[in-house]
This record gives sequence, structure tokens and C-alpha cells, in this order.
Amino acid sequence: MATLKERLIEKIQQVDDRKTLEEVYRLLTINFEEEIFLLSDDHKTAIYEAEEQIKNGQSLTSEEAHKQTEEWLKRRSSGQ
Repeated sequence: MATLKERLIEKIQQVDDRKTLEEVYRLLTINFEEEIFLLSDDHKTAIYEAEEQIKNGQSLTSEEAHKQTEEWLKRRSSGQ
């Protein structure tokens, strides 16, 4: 079975979209331990609302979220 690193490399090698590659690179170069994130009031509100949704059972499993993401990407790539 391929390691996570090998699966990531394989996926990245399949990507041709420059913006996607730039975003992947940006994510991989972030030093999360040194960077301070300042949240706007809108972001704080969104986080609070999300936490409330989770408490109320209004959330998806990882599998459900993955499936929805795959469906959205398929629609996006087909121009719908």
C-alpha cells in the first residue's frame, strides 16, 4: 500500500492546472508554528455557527464530504 506521501506525489503529478499547483505549493510552504492567524468577526461567527451545527448533528462524515466534493468537482469540470 502506498504511503500518504507517495499518494500525494502521484496526485500532484496528475495536476496540470497552474493555480492548483500554486495553491498546493503555498500550503506546503506555510510554517504553521510561526504564523499567527487573525480572525475577522465574520470568521469568528462562521466558526461559532459551524460548532453549533456540529453540536446539533448537522455535519457530514469524512466519506460524505469526500463524495460531495467529488461530485462538485465533476460538475465543475464538465462546465455545469
